[in-house]
Amino acid sequence: MNAVRMRAVCGLFLAVAILGAPWPVLAQTPAEPIALGVHMPRDLSPWSMFLAADNLVKAVMIALGLASVVTWTIFFAKTAQIARARRRLTRTLKRMSELRTLAEAQMTLGSAESIVASLLRAAIAEIKLSSDSVGDEGIKERTASRFSEITRAEARSIRQGMAVLATIGATSPFVGLFGTVWGIMNSFIGISKAQTTNLAVVAPGIAEALLATAIGLVAAIPAVIIYNHFARATKGYLELVARGSGAVGRLLSRDLDRMRGGLVTRAAE
Repeated sequence: MNAVRMRAVCGLFLAVAILGAPWPVLAQTPAEPIALGVHMPRDLSPWSMFLAADNLVKAVMIALGLASVVTWTIFFAKTAQIARARRRLTRTLKRMSELRTLAEAQMTLGSAESIVASLLRAAIAEIKLSSDSVGDEGIKERTASRFSEITRAEARSIRQGMAVLATIGATSPFVGLFGTVWGIMNSFIGISKAQTTNLAVVAPGIAEALLATAIGLVAAIPAVIIYNHFARATKGYLELVARGSGAVGRLLSRDLDRMRGGLVTRAAE
C-alpha cells in the first residue's frame, strides 16, 4: 500500500514538473502599423504635379510651354507664307515664259509686289542708268549684282523664324533637364529631412521633376521636325526665285541685243 502511495506521489510530482517547466516562446514581432493617412501618394496627374512642383521647376515648365506655343505659331504662319509665295511665283513664271521684252513683262505684271517684279524694276533701272554705256557686259554684271542683293533679301525674309525654331529645338531638352535636376535635388533634400525612403514620399517629387524633362522633349521634337521641313520648303522656293532671276536676265539680254542691233543698223545707214 505504501508502495502504491509512493508511486502516486511521484507521478503527481512528475506531472507538476512537466507542466510547470518553461517552454520556449516564439517571439512574435507585432506588425508595423501602416500610416495610410500620413503617406498616402498624392494625385500624380500632370496638372497636379505642376501645381505641386517647386517654383523654379514651374518657371521652367511655363517657359517650355511658351516655347511650344511659339513653335506652332511659326509653323502655321510660315506654312501660309511659303505656300502663298510659291503659288504667286509659279504663276508669274508661267506668264514670263511667253514674254519677249522687259517692257512687256513690266506691263504684264504691273505694280504687283513680287520678287519677279522687283527683279524687273532693278533691270530696267540699270538700263536707264547705263544708257550712255558702250558695252553690254558691264550692264549685265551690274544687273546681276542687283539681282543677287534682291535674292539674298528674299532669302532672309523667307527664312525669318527658322533661327527661333533651331534655338528651341536645341535648348529645350537641356532646359527641361535643368528643371528635372533641380526638382530631384529638392526631393532628396526632402527625403533627408523626413528621414524616410518610403516610396509614397519619394515618388511624387521625382515625378514632378521628370515632368520638366517630358515637357522639354514635347517642345524640342516638333521644333526640330518643323525646322527641317521649312529648310526643305525654303530651298525649293529659292530655286524658283533663281528661275525668276534667270528669266528676267534672259529678257535683259534680248533687249540689249536688240539695242545693239539697232545701233549697228543705224550706223550702217
